[in-house]
Amino acid sequence: MTHHRPESAETPEVTILMPCLNEAETLAGCIAAARAGLAAAGVEGEILIADNGSTDGSQEIAQKLGARVVPIPARGYGNALRGGMNAARGRFLIMGDADMSYDFSKITPFVEKLRAGADLVMGCRMPRGGGTIMPRAMPWKHQWIGNPVLTFIGRLLFKCPSQDFHCGLRALTKAAFLKMDLRTTGMEFASEMVIKASLNKLVIREVPITLHKDGRSRPPHLRSWRDGWRHLRFMLLFSPKWLLLYPGILTLALGGTAFLRLLAGPVVVGGINFDLNTLEVVGLVSIFGYQMVLFACFARIYAFTHGLLPPSRGLTKTFKIFTLEKGLIGGGILMLAGFGLIASVLLGWAAKGYGDLNPQEATRAVIAGRTLSSLGFQTVLFSLIFSYLGLNERPQD
Repeated sequence: MTHHRPESAETPEVTILMPCLNEAETLAGCIAAARAGLAAAGVEGEILIADNGSTDGSQEIAQKLGARVVPIPARGYGNALRGGMNAARGRFLIMGDADMSYDFSKITPFVEKLRAGADLVMGCRMPRGGGTIMPRAMPWKHQWIGNPVLTFIGRLLFKCPSQDFHCGLRALTKAAFLKMDLRTTGMEFASEMVIKASLNKLVIREVPITLHKDGRSRPPHLRSWRDGWRHLRFMLLFSPKWLLLYPGILTLALGGTAFLRLLAGPVVVGGINFDLNTLEVVGLVSIFGYQMVLFACFARIYAFTHGLLPPSRGLTKTFKIFTLEKGLIGGGILMLAGFGLIASVLLGWAAKGYGDLNPQEATRAVIAGRTLSSLGFQTVLFSLIFSYLGLNERPQD
């Protein structure tokens, strides 16, 4: 095997980064393609292998071929890439799997788009974005179910322009990597990068690529349903608006509208009588919707104050407008109204010598009072926790 001189320690323009866990079968071919890609693009670069604990001699292969090896003890796709990106010397970072599924010899379009001002350049394997999938390169369930569904959700939730949300071949600037403050350790790292790039309003571009069948004889590290669920869960958790706020507003609106109508009396629709039992149910639905809205606010505040999501002008305005005192007053009014309705029923009962009451009127008033007092108590608690979470963000007088 030919020995190559290690890359220069001087700052290169490009770092080609490959996470590696027992890739001895394909690593040499990937390094050769990466070296050809640097030459074709006419750039000074380094080839960096972020080794995640290989036991098959991958490290020795990389070193003999002149690549720089950085050991990453903490297991996980995200850990390997984040550790490699931190160690990278290049101004531009190009990442891809070391299994021969991506052709590192064709990196020129990525470099050109980064030089033109892009912060993140996504490869696109999907035909809808101009990409090509070679026979047997992608399982049918990934091509026709997993990737289209996750990409659609990512584009909807985060307004990301990418047609291939989870392509593993992508490039970014070192400055963009530092700005995104990526934290996940596993496969979610791929989603986190695109999500945070979108939320931070970074410039995202796309390059059509060809996906080849990987050259390994062993099964891939990816587990379709498990990792697909992890990506979906991560996207939903990073979008409390779609997970909680919008469904909560819709639930509260529908439940509240039905609740107010039934307070006035029973409703007959198509010969079906909706009365007290229905009032109980829609009151509960209203409470559920209100709780979803409050928890969406909690999630957004937590993500903001812990750096998981970028600053939000809407949230900053809310901190300025909404105060603990306003919340306590509003919640207190709702609680007093609710207790007042319940008290009126008790007083009416006492006035009748604790005899029989009109079940329609009394039950309606008790349900209304219980619902209002519950909403008021939740508002008071929310105001206290909201104020506590926002102590460091609230403008000082």
